[in-house]
Amino acid sequence: MSGNIDKKVVEGFGHEWSTFDQHDTLEQQRQIFEQYFSLFPFAEIGADAVGFDLGCGSGRWAYFVSEHVANLHLIDPSPAALEVARKNLMVRQNCEFHQASVDAIPLKDSSMDFGYSLGVLHHVPNTQQGIASCVSKLKVGAPFLLYLYYAFDNRPLWFKALWRVSDLGRRVISVLPQRPKLMVSQLIAAFIYWPLARFALIAERLGVNVEHLPLAAYRDETFYVMRTDALDRFGTRLERRFTRLAVQQMMEEAGLERIRFRDGTPYWCALGFRRPDVSGK
Repeated sequence: MSGNIDKKVVEGFGHEWSTFDQHDTLEQQRQIFEQYFSLFPFAEIGADAVGFDLGCGSGRWAYFVSEHVANLHLIDPSPAALEVARKNLMVRQNCEFHQASVDAIPLKDSSMDFGYSLGVLHHVPNTQQGIASCVSKLKVGAPFLLYLYYAFDNRPLWFKALWRVSDLGRRVISVLPQRPKLMVSQLIAAFIYWPLARFALIAERLGVNVEHLPLAAYRDETFYVMRTDALDRFGTRLERRFTRLAVQQMMEEAGLERIRFRDGTPYWCALGFRRPDVSGK
């Protein structure tokens, strides 16, 4: 594998998707899918489109995308994640699987009708290069959907301070062996995620604006989702965060235009189209 990869991070995600394979959460996952893909132009790319999922993990997004397209390439550097994805997508006949890192994508340049990478490229050493590698595989005018962790640039100072405290915890927890890492993350899900999310849900029903309450985004999610995301959040050694402006600049530099951001969570989720005047590299 090439240089734009952290092997410890790959191992961690392989363990995560083996532990939380998402196999019996289809309805919940469909609701989340509709949030992430609210900007995506399925009607525009057409049913005969061929594209890729960079960092497919368990295949939870590919399960739904594959309903709309002719062929979907699932790419992930983790053999454990790909094994889970193959199992979850056994009912799909239009998916191909590739074990590869982002700068060794085994697809021809300028060959894909669409692509997406959700929650992945903030976990590689060079996010800008990762975006450019993806864009290089797109045809001119093809859409690319991207989700990167946000830098809380739309949040109040106290929210950012609270995150900094939690990030200290992540730096400690993420270097633990897999079993204690899993155990601690599940305790966080039970005693922090669940209570705060349910508090936000109750507050919202009472007419309170919960936009800036911690973990309010999970108020309608299941405990399974919270458990998965607690491991994702606190179990990952390499994590980068970006402002909306930084995301737009990276997408433009990679060769994307007509960039649009989703209004509301998840932040930042953005769609762009490959420009005709760049190589994408």
